[in-house]
Amino acid sequence: MASSAVTVENDGSVTEFLDGVTHPVRRRDAFTVLALMERVTGEPARMWGTSIVGFGSYHFVYASGREGDWLALGFSPRKAATTVYLMDGFEDRGDMLARLGPHTLGSSCLYLKDLTTIDLDVLEELARTSYAAVVGREG
Repeated sequence: MASSAVTVENDGSVTEFLDGVTHPVRRRDAFTVLALMERVTGEPARMWGTSIVGFGSYHFVYASGREGDWLALGFSPRKAATTVYLMDGFEDRGDMLARLGPHTLGSSCLYLKDLTTIDLDVLEELARTSYAAVVGREG
């Protein structure tokens, strides 16, 4: 059974989307994260849905039979914070998270309010290890 997800990779303009971010800190941070993730993945940025910028993709299959494709690494400049999507989660990354600086977590989401308050080298390390884990596994 294939996924009928609304958030799919598309040909939307990443630059136009980021230029349209009204919050000045989110817009500034978005371009920083864009460059960081391009460097980490070697992949071009692609829009996923209308508000997520993704890099690379992987195929997933759940035990239920649901399957689909999803971004391997990505981010979104949301109103409250920049959301970084680390698709393999945060298990065994406590040391990196402790060195990162102010953040909050969701299941595969890292929320950052202002990149000037965090260690960008640690963010790059988190992005690199997550991306490698995701693209290296089979659906």
